[in-house]
Amino acid sequence: MKDRINEILIKGHKYRDPDYKASKLAEDLGVNIFSLSKIIKANYGCPYSDIVLSLRIKDAKKHLSNPKKNYLSIDDIGVLVGFKNRMSFFNAFRKYEGSTPYIYRRTHQNDDHYFQYSNERFADLQLLRYKVHGFEELTLKQKIFIYYLQEAALWGRDILFDQNGKYNLQIRNILESIYTKYKGDKESEDFKNLEVYLKRVWFSNGIHHHYGCEKFTPAFSEEWFRIQANKYCNCTDSLDQICEVIFNPEIMSKRVNLAEGVDLIKTSACNYYDGVTQKEAEEFYAKQKSEGDPIHPVMYGMNSTLVKKDGEIKEDKWVTTGKYGEALNKIVENLKLARQYAEDSQQEEIIDKIVKFYETGDLKTFDEYSILWVENTEPLIDFVNGFIECYGDPLGLKCSWESIVNFKDLEATKRTETLSNNAQWFEDNSPVAPEFKKEKCKGVTAKVINAAILAGDLYPASAIGINLPNSDWVRKEHGSKSVTIGNLTDAYNKAAKGNGFTEEFAYSEYEKKLIDKYGDIVDDLHTDLHECLGHGSGKLLDGVDGDSLKAYGSTIEEARADLFALYYLPDKKLVELRLTPDGDAYKASYYSQMMNGLLTQLVRIDLGKDIEEAHMRNRALIARWAYEHGKDENVVEIVQKEGKTYVKINDYARLRLIFGELLAEIQRIKSTGDYEAAKNLVENYGVKIDAKLHKEILDRYARLNLAPYKGFINPMYKAIHRKGEIVDIKISYNEGYAEQMLRYSKRYSVYK
Repeated sequence: MKDRINEILIKGHKYRDPDYKASKLAEDLGVNIFSLSKIIKANYGCPYSDIVLSLRIKDAKKHLSNPKKNYLSIDDIGVLVGFKNRMSFFNAFRKYEGSTPYIYRRTHQNDDHYFQYSNERFADLQLLRYKVHGFEELTLKQKIFIYYLQEAALWGRDILFDQNGKYNLQIRNILESIYTKYKGDKESEDFKNLEVYLKRVWFSNGIHHHYGCEKFTPAFSEEWFRIQANKYCNCTDSLDQICEVIFNPEIMSKRVNLAEGVDLIKTSACNYYDGVTQKEAEEFYAKQKSEGDPIHPVMYGMNSTLVKKDGEIKEDKWVTTGKYGEALNKIVENLKLARQYAEDSQQEEIIDKIVKFYETGDLKTFDEYSILWVENTEPLIDFVNGFIECYGDPLGLKCSWESIVNFKDLEATKRTETLSNNAQWFEDNSPVAPEFKKEKCKGVTAKVINAAILAGDLYPASAIGINLPNSDWVRKEHGSKSVTIGNLTDAYNKAAKGNGFTEEFAYSEYEKKLIDKYGDIVDDLHTDLHECLGHGSGKLLDGVDGDSLKAYGSTIEEARADLFALYYLPDKKLVELRLTPDGDAYKASYYSQMMNGLLTQLVRIDLGKDIEEAHMRNRALIARWAYEHGKDENVVEIVQKEGKTYVKINDYARLRLIFGELLAEIQRIKSTGDYEAAKNLVENYGVKIDAKLHKEILDRYARLNLAPYKGFINPMYKAIHRKGEIVDIKISYNEGYAEQMLRYSKRYSVYK
């Protein structure tokens, strides 16, 4: 009988089925439950539940100790071996092993293997962790500097929530109150759906998708939500308005609307304008520009809400004594604490300037800060803290709050320094017209960094490369600073290994082998070229307004930087500089670019929707334009194989020339401010989607059981005090996603 039990439970893996109870085993054995209890006791000396738990733990240990299984998260392993939830898995594991699954994985693999990159998954999102390589080797002074800078970073969180939508903070507070205080059945569908909704709100810093900008549709009922809100929150006066915002699909339906032919401000839910129309906003800032310095123009409107009250339009500045003042004062407080640990006097001056900017809102002060920042290249540690990118404003004027604290990866930085040292060669040899090239490349610096903390518009979803400052004249006269965030790309790469994506969408074994052999190398190099040289290349003609492309400016700029990278990846210069291993490596990037732009990025878009996000429009524009302009020569094909659609590149060399032709045209558009040409390119190539193809791609992707979007859980820093002084900074990676978000809301929120 014992052999039969083992055959069913072990060989048949029934212990992995959480619903396979002792009664079912008795039924399969043809005995009653009382007889089974006696048989188990006589043969195993323990209850049925202990047999099942011990088999699950044994199975879990095999996965936890195997480096090849590191693509599985701890939670994934728990579910795989038969546990219904994290708590039951952890409790059982502690009972049998005296430690957690995390500790077991760590102690049974070496450091490179045990680190858990993948974490929980929900909706269309996958949470990852990133490791801060080299933090332990920093000096105490450097660690303390990072500690206070990351504190300054985390205090800006509520600013972005409010920028993304005027009701976001209220909604988050209500959701968190229900989530933490709820006394009902937490296995009920309404509560579980609220949990997912809240996690999405945290991820997107608001109620709209972080990438697609459409409003989330809650899966819990309005009636249930109202009951819980009245029970656990003090929000009676505002509840009707909040419910209208959450549940009415016609209200605030899109955070950033870029559709042609409508008022972009009135149809966007972002909170940068109050009571003004698109026409009024454009006229307001056109007047400021006409009265300002045409040679060194400030970034008008970047740090204010434009408000119309009693018929008067004015700016509500984001300063320590004005809007967002509570949060900005906390940021300033921690920047001042960080200042005393700065690595050089110029870094101290940089902190002084950004503090002054937060206190005054003066845009010339921000330019002075930007110049100091871009010229400060020697320290190991660096940071961005401020109102930086304008993708969240349909007019491309208002800047969202973000921060990143980082330090150089000295070995990997040799790669980017090679590029920046040769910036003039790349500028001189680009395919754009001579009148649009820089005569002299100034101050182009680049480095690979380890992110120590992500915040604001870089958290949880983050860029993998950054090129700043955004002021055209500062870049022209003082240069730019580019970074590739090495530990984030490392986390992405490690989490993606073995997920089946390339196997499903690449045309043949040839393309799969290209991507497997060269993918990581050329992806990093593409990012370096894009950020370090692409954004810094070319120039505006005298008198051209940097905002002349309006809503199409971001897409055109991203396409310009991408095309710069694509054009140069095959160049023999990169082989000479030992940046690529051989003349075939670039093909992996070319294939990925065309596959992504024509097919696979569609997995991020709901069926029936257009492409809205600037980076996605850029990728579609490039791939579709190249496909169409190479049709006569059959450069790229869209082919059918076994009922599936694939991209097939027939002439890689000719494709490079096509990329060069498009780069020349897009640089012309940028340099001359040709709005109509920008509009035509984006609208004709970057927006619409073939519905039949879209459905096919979504169906194929769904079978892979992957999440199309990734984001990060931050590490946690703790200051160790002794006799009133900081004696060490400890870093840990064991904080859960919900745990981190609730801690941030409790610790770093000034708008309760």
